[in-house]
Amino acid sequence: MDTDGTQGTHDPVGGRLRGSVPRPAQPPRPATPPMPRQAPAAGGGSVAEWLSVRRPKAGPGVWRYGYVPRPPEQNTAAVGRRLLAWMAGSFLVGVLLWGLWREGTLPYQWVPLKVLTPDRWWWTGTTTPKEQEAVDALVVYQGVAFAAIVFLVGRFGAWAEGIRHFVTDRPQPARAVTASVAAVGVLIFVWPDALGLDWRPLPIADPVLSLVVLVTGGSGFFKVPVLAYTLYALITLAVLWPFARLGGWLDAWSGRTRKGSRKAPPRPGASPLARAQWAELRSAGQDRAADVLTAEVSGGRMNDVDCVRVAHVWRDAAARPDGSATFTDTVVRQGGAAWTHPSGQRDLPDRAAEHDLLVGQVRIGRYARDERNPYALRGAGAALDPGVLGTSMLAVGPSGAGKTVGVVQPVVESLALQALTGQCAVIAVCAAGTRLGPDDAYDVVVKPGDPASVHDLDLYAGSTDPDEAAGFLAEGLVGDLETVDTRRAAIALAQLLGPYRTVHGRFPAVPVLRELLEGEPGAIADLRTRLTGDPEEDARRSAMRRELEARLRQSGTVNDPGPSLADRLGLLDRPVFAGFFDVGDAGRPFSVRAVTHHPLRVRVDLPEQGHEEASRLLARLLLAQFTSVVRSRPQRSHFAGLILDDASRTLTAETVRAIQRLRSTNAGVVLGLRTIGEVSESLQGPLYAAVGCRMAFSGVTTWDGRRFAEAWGTEWVEAEEVAQHTVFANQPVTRALHKLRKMVTGKAVTTDAVTVRQVERERWSASELAHAVPPGHAVLSLTTVRGEHAPPLLVDLRD
Repeated sequence: MDTDGTQGTHDPVGGRLRGSVPRPAQPPRPATPPMPRQAPAAGGGSVAEWLSVRRPKAGPGVWRYGYVPRPPEQNTAAVGRRLLAWMAGSFLVGVLLWGLWREGTLPYQWVPLKVLTPDRWWWTGTTTPKEQEAVDALVVYQGVAFAAIVFLVGRFGAWAEGIRHFVTDRPQPARAVTASVAAVGVLIFVWPDALGLDWRPLPIADPVLSLVVLVTGGSGFFKVPVLAYTLYALITLAVLWPFARLGGWLDAWSGRTRKGSRKAPPRPGASPLARAQWAELRSAGQDRAADVLTAEVSGGRMNDVDCVRVAHVWRDAAARPDGSATFTDTVVRQGGAAWTHPSGQRDLPDRAAEHDLLVGQVRIGRYARDERNPYALRGAGAALDPGVLGTSMLAVGPSGAGKTVGVVQPVVESLALQALTGQCAVIAVCAAGTRLGPDDAYDVVVKPGDPASVHDLDLYAGSTDPDEAAGFLAEGLVGDLETVDTRRAAIALAQLLGPYRTVHGRFPAVPVLRELLEGEPGAIADLRTRLTGDPEEDARRSAMRRELEARLRQSGTVNDPGPSLADRLGLLDRPVFAGFFDVGDAGRPFSVRAVTHHPLRVRVDLPEQGHEEASRLLARLLLAQFTSVVRSRPQRSHFAGLILDDASRTLTAETVRAIQRLRSTNAGVVLGLRTIGEVSESLQGPLYAAVGCRMAFSGVTTWDGRRFAEAWGTEWVEAEEVAQHTVFANQPVTRALHKLRKMVTGKAVTTDAVTVRQVERERWSASELAHAVPPGHAVLSLTTVRGEHAPPLLVDLRD
């Protein structure tokens, strides 16, 4: 349970470790993993806050971390006009009521004042003040009446809705500026004397001052300057307080002074048993383990990788009869470092993208606020996860469009982090020098042609079946040649690989296989001689002799694929690759089959500089090996991903068919292309049909755009057609007015006839993709392994 099967190896087969974890390229790490250095979230919050943030369900490709759905779309202009009309009407009614109040013409308006004050304050039968207290009471009463009129106007005049529409719904800093202007305008009418203005102030400050006089019994309060100015300041703050709330002044200021953060982290959920307290464990009765993990999280001894890794192990343990007890015992002993990745790492050396490992997402940008995007998704974060990558992805864009930085690097980084949680294995294939993270962010780094490379590449993917190995090699060597039948090439290879393995117990090295394909007499004679004898294996050797004789009969015929195979294999039989594809026990080859057993992080640096054809051959071989081994793996508990930063001339008819079958195997590939023209024309249509995720970057040509437009299809939209008809007047006066208007404007009098109808149009046309996608943007469509679809949407990769 301590290793959960991630640190063991399989039994040796033929003197080699089949599917085992290769030795690391770096020196061995200490037994106790070091504490992770990084914060779990981009906002810089603690792990507990990160765990407690709400992640509501959303459509494919929507960044769920703190996601808040947008309110229903409204006609902003129409709503604004309606609110302005209501507010203006209620304001005029309020002005009328206040004018009538000041004139004293409203019925019974003085009755409450006479009831609440002594009769000796007033002259008999009137509301004329007799004493100073009556004057102050009258001022206070005026202020109460003004407040009541303001409340009624705001309550029945839709002022609250209007303030939300025109002020609080605005983004910062426009919201704060609008509220500030309104606050200054009100203060001018509250303290006009302080500004040297000669007009009557609003009954706000004077009623408060008169109320203080009535309560204190005189004006002695104002003879103390400190008390008087304190009261003035409190009145001013009371006037400014609602405007500060409406304008979000504090949020605007804190957002301006916050450093190193794109936005404030969303507030944690209000659940009393949040994820940070491991409610899932407590509900299963594992309070002891939950207490330990809660202390680890609150003490800062766990990061997001640790939390997700432990939660993943718990889900597996809960399904076994004795898993819960073993899980608790391991947690109590090791805490947050339990079940650490075999590499000993608990985080990557550095992160360039924003990740949410709890749902396996990586944020690649934001859906643009563009009319082509649905209203509900404008401004939402765009993200990728294994649920969509499992349908495979095709990214097309010219050099410099942002494929590597905007998509490949975040995806590789995300899958590498998920590999540290035991839920993923990733192979990244790129040109040497491509920035996909440092070497110590990977468990295996293969650099063919580089003498400093620690690992070699197994051309046979750890296979012991000659037919399977021949299928790999045939796709890699001649799969892109239309003049060579791949099936015949696989048969020719199998007719040599089988006999050689029967004799030597392993497959041939590159130089030996090349000699056999070329029909070199010495190599053929030696192999034929070794196939004779050994009565115990007569049946097996007889079958292999027949295979070899069949190969010799085909050699030299018109349709013999041997010369083509030998020529392509010669690209790897160069001095720069000497000793790299070693099949002996002394080598350290990496087998693609290892990713089907272990959560490995692998990077293969291809030597494209001066060896472009060899690089394409190796990339083609890796793709063929990957699509085959992931389909045949017995357990599919973790996601396996292959990322080809440059998939030019790597796709064959067989691999395109295999890509579509990856959806049911918990695996997927990401293919980057500069132009779809780098794929055979006969495979372009099947390729678009095979992948579930398609991405067109800024700068694609109309030829590339045409393929995307065909794949995305059409949709029904409402189209408005406006026809202008000239108005012919029958009356002399009307005709004269029309002539006068035409003389002034230069246009005849017309009427507009508007026709609205449903039409079918392309979601994104080839011309729009080629000319309407801004730099730093891409159009992305997604499909999940469960069959959910997201239409092509414009994504800003820079946000």
